[in-house]
Amino acid sequence: MPSPTGNAGRVLVVDDDRTTRLVNRSVLAKAGFTVGVAKDGAEAIARLRARRYDLMLLDVWMPGMGGLDLLERLKQAEHKPKIVVLTSDETPGTLLKAIQQQAHRLVHKPVEPLALVALVREILRAAPEQPIEVLSARPEWVELSVPCTREAAERLQMVIAQLDADLPEDVRESVAYAFRELLLNAVEWGGRLDPTRTVRISYIRGRRMVLYRIADPGSGFKLEDLDHAAISHPDDPIEHMNVRDKKGMRPGGFGILMVQAKVDDLIYNEKRNEVVFVKYLD
Repeated sequence: MPSPTGNAGRVLVVDDDRTTRLVNRSVLAKAGFTVGVAKDGAEAIARLRARRYDLMLLDVWMPGMGGLDLLERLKQAEHKPKIVVLTSDETPGTLLKAIQQQAHRLVHKPVEPLALVALVREILRAAPEQPIEVLSARPEWVELSVPCTREAAERLQMVIAQLDADLPEDVRESVAYAFRELLLNAVEWGGRLDPTRTVRISYIRGRRMVLYRIADPGSGFKLEDLDHAAISHPDDPIEHMNVRDKKGMRPGGFGILMVQAKVDDLIYNEKRNEVVFVKYLD
């Protein structure tokens, strides 16, 4: 959303690397933004006290007060900018702490100039988002409460992908597909894309397995009501396409069937508003 001053918006770049500060300031100023810079968290606080900013680009590791410490200080602030964490540190602990401190987005450094401008514009124009609540931040046991919006689901997928970054590529791709499909089902069908409702996500990492649990706020579903899905036609995998065509639905319907093929266990509760899937690592 544009700044009240009428320009593209006010952005504060906080980074201990002088070249990064100057380059990002130049790129964003040429795009029409009013840009301030700070070399650490303490200087950023002084800048924020002197004037209001719409968005802050924040590095994590800086001498003195680092990015995560600054986020903690700002958590209860009455007026605070939207926050994008730019970092080359993608360890689970860092990512989870940033989410816990209500960062709006986490982005890997470096960012190309055009991509940076597009990112800043996108976030400033976006409506205020309900935060993702971190209930457990241990890398081997992560638990989150996520608003039922596509935007929140997309943000979460980027974080979860980093938790599985050390897995073999084929396992990582299978888990990412299953998680995305089931999360979007929970957000869209269980939560009805209502940002006041939440989906609860659990991620458990053992030595020999990865387990995900997704619980949505909906009333569940019955398999007999899914005649538009391939899983309801095990003997004729394209019959559901005829059903979708008659109902005027877009092509698709392979989601749950594909998830079954990519994970080792897929288990629903009785109401089918909670699902667990497991991928074994042996």
